[in-house]
Amino acid sequence: MSPEDRREALVLATIPLLLEHGANVTTSQIAKAAEVAEGTVFRAFKDKRELLVSALKRAMEPDTELDLIDHIPPTDPIEQRLIGAVNAVTGYLNRMWSLMSVLRDTGFDPHDDEDHKERKGPPEGMQRVMGRIAGLFEPDAAQLRVEPALAARLLMGIVFTNRMQHEGFGEGVAEPEQLVELFLHGTIRTGGEK
Repeated sequence: MSPEDRREALVLATIPLLLEHGANVTTSQIAKAAEVAEGTVFRAFKDKRELLVSALKRAMEPDTELDLIDHIPPTDPIEQRLIGAVNAVTGYLNRMWSLMSVLRDTGFDPHDDEDHKERKGPPEGMQRVMGRIAGLFEPDAAQLRVEPALAARLLMGIVFTNRMQHEGFGEGVAEPEQLVELFLHGTIRTGGEK
């Protein structure tokens, strides 16, 4: 196995352990999950922190969500396209917030690394997601009041806010269908709606 493959295997084995144990995961647990000797962890990474940061970065890659969005038929009605996008992004957010919560609860601050300190704006992965969602608006661009990129950003703002359930934000969340309905048609009932 090449050094790159070994690093990748360790990263992939670490991600589910992070969700379960946070930063308290041991190198012994990681080695066992990756089916390697514990010393292999330290030959592949300079320390446990480097491995945890690598696993976190990998977990934040939205490849699965991009694939889900890419499989939404552009001929579907806009409501259906956007519901598919909201479902994909909601899964991503749930995964990220679960991971960040358990890491925070176990005292790990991924923001301490130098790469993160220099980064400005949304992560590249989220930019790719928003670009794909903007593409879902394209078939209806002539009917939009704003450009597809802005529509995608505004929709994502609603999705992010909807997932906030901390103290002061309330308990309830809207389902994807309701979010898309509110986004496209507003919150005020019209005519005979009940």
